[in-house]
Amino acid sequence: MSGKGMAFGGIGTVVILLVAFLLGVDPRKLLSGGDTSPAPGTQATRPLNPEEEELRDFSSSILAKTEDVWGEVFRKAGQQYRAPKLVIFDGRIQSPCGLSSSAAGPFYCPGDQKVYIDLSFYRELKTRFRAPGDFAQAYVIAHEVGHHIQNLVGTMDKVTAMQARADKREGNDLSVRLELQADFYAGVWAHYIQKQGLLEAGDVEEALGAATAIGDDTLQKETQGYVVPDSFTHGSAQQRMRWFQRGLETGDIRQGDTFSARSP
Repeated sequence: MSGKGMAFGGIGTVVILLVAFLLGVDPRKLLSGGDTSPAPGTQATRPLNPEEEELRDFSSSILAKTEDVWGEVFRKAGQQYRAPKLVIFDGRIQSPCGLSSSAAGPFYCPGDQKVYIDLSFYRELKTRFRAPGDFAQAYVIAHEVGHHIQNLVGTMDKVTAMQARADKREGNDLSVRLELQADFYAGVWAHYIQKQGLLEAGDVEEALGAATAIGDDTLQKETQGYVVPDSFTHGSAQQRMRWFQRGLETGDIRQGDTFSARSP
């Protein structure tokens, strides 16, 4: 998952932290795109049944909450936040990041700055990954929005450039650090949601359960029965939980430097 045309964050040493943006570095201009949304900020590739419409509306509401939080963070920095769009697809979809399928999980495409989710993944999260709950689903969206933040502030481009010069092992390590930072940003979002009193009992546990379920080590044990750390691209369950929790506990974007950490 490298290259500007690739998708980062399916369920994508230098660092350009969000703090650099907050100190006055302008984000790259967002690419324009049409919106034929059936819900604010959301578009679907086919008509949805009632159950899917409910999931779509829930996803739209979470996207709106991420816009509220990051909009305020950017506003305090004297900048304007432009939220990503949410695309609901079924099975396979073509985007500027290429042809993707639901098997790859949710992803963020920097080419059009949209978050792509096949609603069937929510069912897999509950059944296959044993990570049920609304906030588990919210964590997935917040993680992909974390990639959008990385795209805005330049981190994604810097990592892509590093990966182009790296061997496979180094490239995987950079991918892991990028993913863990997106987990951290999801935690920062949850921090502010919690301060607003919008979290219910058990919500954090649901998010941590999702982070655990989609850790590289968890998935490798499930699919092949053993773990190969050098092949990780998203991070172990423990790493993903730790960085999400750091964001949740601190709410401080300066604490999210996954790239400088000796062992993320």
